[in-house]
Amino acid sequence: MKTKTELFIRDLGDGLILRHASVDDADALATMNSIMHSDDGPDKPNERIGTWTRDLLAPNHPTTRPSDFTIIEETATGRIVSTLCLIPQTWTYEGVEFGVGRPELVSTLPEFRNRGLVRVQMEEVHKWSEERGHLAQVITGIPYFYRQFGYDMALNLAGRRYGFEPHVSVLKEGEQETYRIRPAVEADADFVLRIYRENEKRYAISCQRTLENILYEMKGQSQENINHFDVMIIETADGTPVGFFQHATELWFFGLYCTYYGLEKGVSWLEVSPAVVRYLWKKGGEYAARDSQTRDSFGFSLGEQHPVYEALEDKLPVTRSPYAYYIRVPDLSAFLKHVKPALEKRLAESVAVGYTGELKLNFYRSGMRMVFERGLITSIEPMKIASETQADANFPDLTFLHLVFGHRSLDELRHAFVDCYLTNHTARVLLNALFPKRQSSVFSIY
Repeated sequence: MKTKTELFIRDLGDGLILRHASVDDADALATMNSIMHSDDGPDKPNERIGTWTRDLLAPNHPTTRPSDFTIIEETATGRIVSTLCLIPQTWTYEGVEFGVGRPELVSTLPEFRNRGLVRVQMEEVHKWSEERGHLAQVITGIPYFYRQFGYDMALNLAGRRYGFEPHVSVLKEGEQETYRIRPAVEADADFVLRIYRENEKRYAISCQRTLENILYEMKGQSQENINHFDVMIIETADGTPVGFFQHATELWFFGLYCTYYGLEKGVSWLEVSPAVVRYLWKKGGEYAARDSQTRDSFGFSLGEQHPVYEALEDKLPVTRSPYAYYIRVPDLSAFLKHVKPALEKRLAESVAVGYTGELKLNFYRSGMRMVFERGLITSIEPMKIASETQADANFPDLTFLHLVFGHRSLDELRHAFVDCYLTNHTARVLLNALFPKRQSSVFSIY
């Protein structure tokens, strides 16, 4: 147990201090977050968010510790007036692992807003994240707000498709399910991890899950946690597992949603998916009865593209486009150096294979120079920008992040931002080769 002195970070003046949290703060933090993050107003706290907060502070969480929470405390009363936390994670970029810091649960009491308290804490957790070797920070949140702290909305978040009762295929009289669905148990953890890793290969960006993460989701995380999703095994009649999916434990938008779905290579999405739909419809009805709600749909929250969308195209008539993760990359050159093997592989598979030369990028306030030797990247370094600088491509603000994370194509950026432009054709070829638009649907652990 840390002492008050060990928890102290600094005095902010005006009767406020910044400090780390401890396990003793669990109840107060859970109460504050359940109130501040409730969509129904402060009079109706979201207890599931409170449970998530407690889980992050619990000793069995695989990555986060109580000291990863910041607290701004009013010294006269001991009251928490603002808080957030840092969730350490590992993501992959075309298979290359990199560290990520996830600031989340950002809360400030209304009477203490517009005083820069979130900025103070964001600066602190950015420092922690970079000290741990994280090359990026990622956060989910309301539109615009986190742009103030060096983030841009540069990676798809969620996206869903759904259908209604007429789209649920009903078994004929006497017909049995070809595939059975059951809750996962501890002995399934290795299988779940293998299927997850195999299915994630279709995405450019992925959140790395370990066996510890899988076991935590199955038996360590509280059922009432807003980010808890039940893990279900899909198996044949003889008990052979062929895949798994996860689903919310409450209704979203009047339906039960699948939040992850993966199958063994060679197993038919067309054959398996109707059984998953029937399960979602039936379970959704049970949740509706339990919570006195209306259930009129079922759905899959699996990003912009997924094999099940093609397999059930006529059963999922409604599409909702993805929102976006906020991404911050404090040292872009360091990030690109780290993922260089992925960039070189893309180049080797492009029309620019074996390229020798350079690529100068102008970000208006800064720049970057990449040097190539027979298809290998020999240098990625910051470049000073002056009035006489001749760049090959120009990207305002943080728009280049959309290319790096495959969120938008070069042509899409040029269409949206007229000051995003090229000065030669070679730059166009290289940028399209190195940074193609790629699908990602990051299942991010908590």
